[in-house]
Amino acid sequence: MKPASFVYHRAHDVVGAGRLLAELGDEAKLIAGGQSLVPMMNFRLARPRHLVDIGGLRELSYLRVDESGLHIGALTTHHEVETAAETAPGSGFELLRAAMGWVGHLPIRTRGTVGGSLAHGDATAEWCLLAVVLDAYVVAAKGDGTRRKIAAHELFLGFFSTSLEPGELIVEIVFPRAAPHAAIAEFALRRGDFAIVAALVTLELDGERLRGARIVLGGVSEMPQRVPAAEAVLVGEVTSELFATCADAAASAIDPPSDANGSADYRRELTRTLVAQACKEAASR
Repeated sequence: MKPASFVYHRAHDVVGAGRLLAELGDEAKLIAGGQSLVPMMNFRLARPRHLVDIGGLRELSYLRVDESGLHIGALTTHHEVETAAETAPGSGFELLRAAMGWVGHLPIRTRGTVGGSLAHGDATAEWCLLAVVLDAYVVAAKGDGTRRKIAAHELFLGFFSTSLEPGELIVEIVFPRAAPHAAIAEFALRRGDFAIVAALVTLELDGERLRGARIVLGGVSEMPQRVPAAEAVLVGEVTSELFATCADAAASAIDPPSDANGSADYRRELTRTLVAQACKEAASR
């Protein structure tokens, strides 16, 4: 299928892009890599009357580490993160590179961008899950030059819905703290397909003892879902039994949907398996 007709605009800087968005209103969409938006347009699930192309704003493509954390520009591609030298994201951010292997297929990773994935707000998208589990925040800019920080847990509001205001665009995501003991586990019908369930885990370890954890699931609700009931279990000595109890708590705490890819019970069983797997892998790092 072909998309509905639209007017093409090319932004030359962030301020100009913000001004175009504000001027064109709800009938405009940003496009960079286009790996999420273009398929939706081809199926007429999205029909923007205006496309604002920010793909040429190369100043938004970078990985930088400083005292405030890891900064990733919105136009950085998935593949650039996947292939970055270990010193680029910095020690303790190995989870980011590991997660990129689950993002679609190689052509998608070479074109798709970090900011585009976050703005799309897909509850199974790896960047959305990473942002929540690593307690990140995004920096959003407007055409008047103002910028604001949005915590990841405040960015995602529901099904493909975010708290970005009209005229705002994501310019950067910041991960304030490293997470050396972290892992991702996913299950899809085929490698590169959307995850039926994804589990991301970060552990706070003091030797062989756990002092806390964060667990985020994708595919079980309309947005990335933390599981406090399962996190509360992960205190004390690291054992396989503890991780199994945590996995049971996670499966019991969710109310996943049923669809063509699997029933709610199937997703609970996947959650149980994947949480235990991610916990074990995170502890072994």
